[in-house]
Amino acid sequence: MRNFVWVLLAKSFFVFEAWGQFHFPFAEPVQPPRAVELIVHRGMMMLAPENSAEAILAAADDFVEWVEVDVRLSADGHHVLFHDASLDRTTDGKGPVSAMTLEALQKLDAGGWFAPRFANTRILSLREGLAKARGRVNLYLDCKEINPEVLVRDILESKMEKSVVVFGDPKMIQKIASIGGEKIARMAKFLPRTMEFKTFLEENQPAAVEMDAADVTSDICRSFHEKGVKVEAKVLGLQWDNPKVWKRMVECKVDWIQTDDPLGARFTEFRMRQDRLPVRFSMHRGVGRYAPENTLPAVQKSVEIGADLVEIDIRTTKDGAFVLVHDSTINRTTTAKGPVKEMTLEAIRKLDAGTKFSKGFAGIRVPTLDEGLKALGQSSWVYLDAKEIAAEKLIEAVGNHNLWERHVVYQSADYCKKLKALDPRMRTLPPLKSRAQIKDLAGIKPFGFDASWSILTKELVDECHSMGIQVFSDALGFNETVSQYQKAIRMGVDVIQTDQPMRLLRAIELLEK
Repeated sequence: MRNFVWVLLAKSFFVFEAWGQFHFPFAEPVQPPRAVELIVHRGMMMLAPENSAEAILAAADDFVEWVEVDVRLSADGHHVLFHDASLDRTTDGKGPVSAMTLEALQKLDAGGWFAPRFANTRILSLREGLAKARGRVNLYLDCKEINPEVLVRDILESKMEKSVVVFGDPKMIQKIASIGGEKIARMAKFLPRTMEFKTFLEENQPAAVEMDAADVTSDICRSFHEKGVKVEAKVLGLQWDNPKVWKRMVECKVDWIQTDDPLGARFTEFRMRQDRLPVRFSMHRGVGRYAPENTLPAVQKSVEIGADLVEIDIRTTKDGAFVLVHDSTINRTTTAKGPVKEMTLEAIRKLDAGTKFSKGFAGIRVPTLDEGLKALGQSSWVYLDAKEIAAEKLIEAVGNHNLWERHVVYQSADYCKKLKALDPRMRTLPPLKSRAQIKDLAGIKPFGFDASWSILTKELVDECHSMGIQVFSDALGFNETVSQYQKAIRMGVDVIQTDQPMRLLRAIELLEK
C-alpha cells in the first residue's frame, strides 16, 4: 500500500512539473466574475493616454477585469509602462526609452500628445502601475524589454502576483519561470499551424495562452481548458475587433478577450446572455465618455451598443441652420470661440470638434441635426434636447426623418405645450421637479416626465404610470453608481439617462444575479 501511495505522489509531482501553472488562482477584481473577461489594450486608450494611470483607472471604473500594459527598461534599470522603443510618438521627448533614466523619463509630458487636458501626464514606473491597479484591476504585462529578476521582485514586493500575467517570448517566459517558479503567472503565444499542443505545454508550462482571433476554435479552447489553462483571444485591428468576431470568441468559450473597444465587446457579450434589459437607457450627448459629445461618432457608437435612446442637443445658427451643440458657445468643445447663434453654419462646419477630446478624433465636425438623425439607424430613438430651435422646425425635422414613433422632446412645459398644440403626435418630456407638479403637467398630455433623480420614489413612478405617463431620469454625476441605478430600476423607472453605460450594465448584471 505504501508503495502504491508513493507511486501516486510521484506521478502527481511529475504532472505538477510538466504542467506547472495549470489552474493558476488569478484574482477576480470584478465580483461575481464573468465567464468571459475583457483585457483592454494599453488601458482605456479612447479616454486617456495609453499606458497611463488614467487609462488604467478608467478601465477599473468601467468594471473591466484586465488592462494590458507594455513594460520597458530605463537606462538605470527601472521598469516603465511604455509601448514604443522610442519616445517620439507619445511624449515631448525624443530618442530611445532605454537611453534615459527613470527620473528623466518622468519629467517628460506623456499626455499632451493625446489631448490638452492630459498635459504633463507622467510615464509610470511598473511599481507605480502595480500600485494603481492593486485591488481594482488585473494587469497583463507585455514584456518588451525587461530584467527578469527585477520584474519578479517588482511583482512580488507589490503583492500583485495573483493579479498579473506575464507575456513574452519563450526564452523570457522560461527565465521568469526559473526565477519566480509558480508564483508568477506566465502566458505564451500559441500558433496552432506551427506548434504541437503537448510540446508547447511542456516547454512553456503556461497559466494562460494567447491566440490570434483567426486561430481560435472551440476544440482548441476545450483542449486548453481540460489542462486548466486560460485562453486569451487577441482581437485587435479593424478586421477582428468587431461584433461578429466577439460573438465567435464567446461561442468558442475563450476566457479573456483583448480589445481596443471594451464598450462594444462588453455590450455584445452581455446581449448574447440577455437581450432584454429591465430598463431602457439613453446615452447622454451620445457616448460622450468615449467620443466627442454630440458628434456623429458619439451617436453611431450609441447605436452600435444598442442604446434605446440617444440624447442630442440642438441649437440654431445665425443663418437658421440647426447643429448639435450643448453649450450656447462653441468654446468648450471646439478649437474656436463664440456664441453659436452669432455664427453661420459654414463657419461652424470649419471647426474641429474632436481634438479637444483627443487627437484621435482630430477633424471631426459639428454635425447638423439632419446628420445626427440619419445616424440613428432603424432602431434607436432620439432624445431631443431642444436648447434653441423653433417648435415648428423641430416638428418638421421629426417628420422628415419619420421619427414619430422614435422620439421624445425635452424642454420647458410651455415649449412642450406649444409642440402638442401644433402637432399632437409630438412626444414631449417636460421637467418634473416635485411630485406636486404631476397633476398640472399631466394636463399637457406629455409622453413622459424628465424627473429629477432626487425626487424619485416608487410612489411617484406608480402615480405617473397610472396616468399613462413614463418616467425618465438623468443619473448624471454623483448618482451614477451601481446602487443608485439599481434603486431606480426597482422603482420601475422607464428610462435612465447616463454617461456611464458600462456601470449601468454592471448594475443590471448584479440585479439579475
